[in-house]
Amino acid sequence: MIARIWKGSTLPGMGRQYLSYFEQTGLKEYRETDGCKDVIVLTREVGEATEYVLITLWENIEAVKRFAGSEPERAVYYPADEVYFPKDQLPAHVNHYEVLQV
Repeated sequence: MIARIWKGSTLPGMGRQYLSYFEQTGLKEYRETDGCKDVIVLTREVGEATEYVLITLWENIEAVKRFAGSEPERAVYYPADEVYFPKDQLPAHVNHYEVLQV
């Protein structure tokens, strides 16, 4: 199993609005992709911003590619993400880890 991990911090005051948008875009797409086993969304308030850590669990790297495309280490973004996050701070890449225990 593969864990795909992304981390980012919203613009001040945008944390709750982003979650609502994210449920309709990324979270929905993750859950609909064959081979996605689970989605974990972590948040914490950091000053006026909300930090998000997204952990998705996948059967294997081929399942990740079904979601992310041929370059699975590239972060996937949606059209309005720039409304919620500072454009210059959106990470270009994600990290993948082999899951040894759950």
